[in-house]
Amino acid sequence: MPKADRGTLLSIQTGRVRPLMVSGRKMASAIGKTPVSGPVEVGVMGLLGDEQADPTVHGGLSKAVYAMPSEHLPWWRAQRQTRGVTLFEEDLAPGLLGENLSLHGVLEQDLFIGDTLQFGEVALRVTQPREPCGKFNAVMAYPQAAKDMVLSGRCGFYLAVDRPGFLQVGATFEVIPGPRAISVLQVLQHKAWKHLR
Repeated sequence: MPKADRGTLLSIQTGRVRPLMVSGRKMASAIGKTPVSGPVEVGVMGLLGDEQADPTVHGGLSKAVYAMPSEHLPWWRAQRQTRGVTLFEEDLAPGLLGENLSLHGVLEQDLFIGDTLQFGEVALRVTQPREPCGKFNAVMAYPQAAKDMVLSGRCGFYLAVDRPGFLQVGATFEVIPGPRAISVLQVLQHKAWKHLR
């Protein structure tokens, strides 16, 4: 079994498409996610009530759900404070980074493409790392945020929904190993050159 063979779902977030200012331009985005309560239905295209503004880069069958390890949030909070974006050590709100699921117990270096997160009846398969864009810089409020994501490997990962059902905050999941050929972190490192130019 991998190092990270189980974990917990700490929170669930969805978002609607709305205007976002990116480098002085108004763009449509659903990166801003907010927590939802109660059992949340997850279908093959993602969480009920969640939207994507640009389906060429977010959403679809292979990127239906975006998950972020909660272990990364203190690091991201420190980056924002170091750059003067915030004066306080406030916790980052769940969903600020655009994540649908805030997970505890799994990290990018321990998860492999093709692994499955088994939440009872719901099966979510790891498909790829998140690759940041200018919208991420805008939300994090400093221009190096996307590069920090790539360099640190604190990117989270996309999930395909192999078995739909309902997710509930506090649910535990088991990691079912796939082929184990390449980790989420290794895939991000292979693509790093295009983000670091």
